[in-house]
Amino acid sequence: MTEIKQKIKSFILENFLFGNDEGLTDETSFLQEGIIDSTGVLELVTYLEEEFNIKIEDDELIPENLDSINNVTAFLQRKANPELKTAAC
Repeated sequence: MTEIKQKIKSFILENFLFGNDEGLTDETSFLQEGIIDSTGVLELVTYLEEEFNIKIEDDELIPENLDSINNVTAFLQRKANPELKTAAC
């Protein structure tokens, strides 16, 4: 597991699942599984901005970016390497 994935998983476990990782995979939807709600998304965004020194814009607050460990990891990689986003379009 990459360091980024581990940090995200640890944050989710500590702040929303209270250490119980039963059923949590890299693909688990945070919203569909009731792991986080809209307030939780804001907590996640604050964590990501502080931990990874990025700014998440309003138009980036979508499930494709923030709804699973894999989605968040891919989003952070795109933020770190903007040319990946351009190449994918």
